[in-house]
Amino acid sequence: MKLKHKLIGVAVCLWMPYVAFALDQSPMVNVTQVLKATKSWDGRPITYPPGEAEVTGLVVEVAPGGETGWHLHPVPSFAMVLSGTLEVVLKDGRAKRLQAGDALAEVVDTLHNGRNLGNVPVRLIVFYAGTSGQSLSVKQSEIKAATP
Repeated sequence: MKLKHKLIGVAVCLWMPYVAFALDQSPMVNVTQVLKATKSWDGRPITYPPGEAEVTGLVVEVAPGGETGWHLHPVPSFAMVLSGTLEVVLKDGRAKRLQAGDALAEVVDTLHNGRNLGNVPVRLIVFYAGTSGQSLSVKQSEIKAATP
């Protein structure tokens, strides 16, 4: 009896790591981490806004030579470039250049401008971690208009 229990225990121990990996990676499922961050790309900690959580996913396309215009995001957002070359510039001159396959944790409450540096459209997928009813982006002109 004791030998049987030991064999079952060994079998369970050998099987458990396989199960854990099977959920993530298998011959039929390939998993590649593209982003894991506690800070946005400008080094500030990522914090979620209080309120009823709402996640929004968008595919954004910027034409060759196009720009997003100066804007900010009042909520954390996470992006992955699907195609093209995108440069994101902050007001202080810091810049981040992204190619297809690159991901980043975007800056929060910081004015920035994105521009397409290439001759093909930039396509990126962006996920915003906001709250129900909250704006995802605010244009610079809207900020100036709200400031007395």
